Amino acid sequence: MITLDHLRTLSLSFPETTESPHFDKSSFRVRKKIFITYDGEVNTTNIKLTPENQDVFCLGDKGLSPVPNKWAKQGWKAVDMTRVHRQFFEDAIIAAYCTVAPKKLAEEVRLNSNECNVMLLRRTEHTGKE
Repeated sequence: MITLDHLRTLSLSFPETTESPHFDKSSFRVRKKIFITYDGEVNTTNIKLTPENQDVFCLGDKGLSPVPNKWAKQGWKAVDMTRVHRQFFEDAIIAAYCTVAPKKLAEEVRLNSNECNVMLLRRTEHTGKE
């Protein structure tokens, strides 16, 4: 199970990330743009992903699902933090950050995390194709 402390530590490790309230949830932002929210009442997060990242992270039953209503069309996915695997979750958070961060900051995080290789590996594992 992923905890709020782990989520907070990971999210705040990215350049220029801040934590602030978002209605009744906590949000993590880069330059005022939200890339993840946390709802402590149901222990879920909502993350913002590109269509390409959605293809990778939403394959199979990994604890990710579309957020109900129009938010899903904008790339928001719900993550059940009691079900999701830790490394898979960390990869998704990196992808969410890179989705909303300015290009220079996103590149810095991608290089440091080797996200591109992780995502290629995930796609290969789930689809059998590169």
